[in-house]
Amino acid sequence: MRVRADMPPGHVRTPSYLRGKVGWVERTLGPFPNPEQLAYGLNAQALPLMRVRFSMAEVWGEASESPADTIDAEIYSHWLEPAEAPHAP
Repeated sequence: MRVRADMPPGHVRTPSYLRGKVGWVERTLGPFPNPEQLAYGLNAQALPLMRVRFSMAEVWGEASESPADTIDAEIYSHWLEPAEAPHAP
């Protein structure tokens, strides 16, 4: 999956350093209220929350000290789009 590269204003829970990066869904955690709506006191739609795993090489490129290591992030489904993703080791 690819994290959308959008940079909208306001309260966003998706780390900017992961936007545009490709990873794979390690697991689905279930539906939870969208914190981007909750932050403004709105009725929050329940969205699937995914644990997405990224290689350090994908996130930091040549600057990565340990390219084979991974980092996990919990990202709501509306931030993810299909991509040619790396396969889980």
